[in-house]
Amino acid sequence: MPSKRCRQLSAALLLAAFSVAPAHAAPAIADADAIRVLLAAEQETTLVAGMNGRIELLNAGLGQAISKGKQIVAMECGEASARLRMADAELVSARENLTAKNGLKQLNAAGDMEVSMAAAAVDKAKGAVSLGRSQVAYCTVSAPFNGRIARVYVKQHQGVNVGAPLVDLVSDGPLKVRLNVPSLFLRQLKLGTAFEVSVNETGKTYLAKVSAINARVDAVAQTVELEARIDGKPAELLAGMSGIARFQFKP
Repeated sequence: MPSKRCRQLSAALLLAAFSVAPAHAAPAIADADAIRVLLAAEQETTLVAGMNGRIELLNAGLGQAISKGKQIVAMECGEASARLRMADAELVSARENLTAKNGLKQLNAAGDMEVSMAAAAVDKAKGAVSLGRSQVAYCTVSAPFNGRIARVYVKQHQGVNVGAPLVDLVSDGPLKVRLNVPSLFLRQLKLGTAFEVSVNETGKTYLAKVSAINARVDAVAQTVELEARIDGKPAELLAGMSGIARFQFKP
């Protein structure tokens, strides 16, 4: 049996240990109604090089606004343009030869075979012209929609291979809200259902409405993917921002 003095000493040491132990803050209680959301652009794409060559012009800066159809990248195009001019010349020559053969046929100086071969040469020349125009079209890369440059992969005068990424382009229209909600929400959820979205980066809350509901439920997570649209077009919102969504109902 420990002595009375030993028991008193042990109690004092235990009390001292508790008195110097650091205090821990109480853990935050998670909001059961909070559902993570991500803001995404309506359209986004990576534009790539359509040919091997050297970049002659690069009209792209980070965050730069680009209108649909505007040229973003121009490749050195001397060889492709020369091939197109050759194809055009061959087409002119083939057409003149066909005209001559038809004239000779009327004079019984050329047969049907010669006329058919001349016509085939015209068709072949037309195909060469179409091919040449396609190759020249690869010399420039234009914006497929109105948007902003999100990333630039290349520099002016840089050589690139076909398929090499050039720039990332995101549309500057209304943003989509993407989220996954418990599948039991489907009992009350429908297109047009309104909910609130609090965006972390802006610290503001916005009203959104469901615009699309996935046709399939994730059987493992028991969730369904949704898309929504935020009312209006708040200028401060950017693709990639995140936040939480709150619905008025619970599963």
